[in-house]
Amino acid sequence: MTLEKVSIKEINNEVSLSDSLNVIKDSFITVARELNLTEENCPSNPAFANLVNLQKMKDKGIGMFGLYKERNQIGFVAIEKAYDVFYIERLSVLPGYRHKGYGKHLMDFVFDYVKAQGAEKVSIGIVDENLVLKNWYKLYGFIETGLKKYEHLPFTVCYMEKVVERECSKITLTDRL
Repeated sequence: MTLEKVSIKEINNEVSLSDSLNVIKDSFITVARELNLTEENCPSNPAFANLVNLQKMKDKGIGMFGLYKERNQIGFVAIEKAYDVFYIERLSVLPGYRHKGYGKHLMDFVFDYVKAQGAEKVSIGIVDENLVLKNWYKLYGFIETGLKKYEHLPFTVCYMEKVVERECSKITLTDRL
């Protein structure tokens, strides 16, 4: 399958940050509903994020990137460096674009980005009960490194990681917003 007119752009202004927030919320709300997560029982879930939360991430130096099909943002990923590991945060693809290769496109970008920064490991924390997502990451080469139940969360967090392979797909950052 070819992903026509798809680009990844760094999110670096208020308009693109606001557009990204909408993508994140619209993407995460589907799983939040499936798992009965609400703003009351899980306020930290990205489905309930706000612009202040996203701006705080940006201010911490977390890289933020939007996936665009033509001129419409359809995906998002944040990449946070912590020593020799990079954490994937808020990886999201709008529901209408799922299962068409866009998530893989974002992941390939993440791996290329991480490798270009000289790191070799990518890590993520996900809802352990979200088996579809967990299996997707496993198929992509992630291994489970631990489970943790936090008192403030109504689910178990599954930590996964992948060693970045030496040969990546060479996706490049095409524009800055």
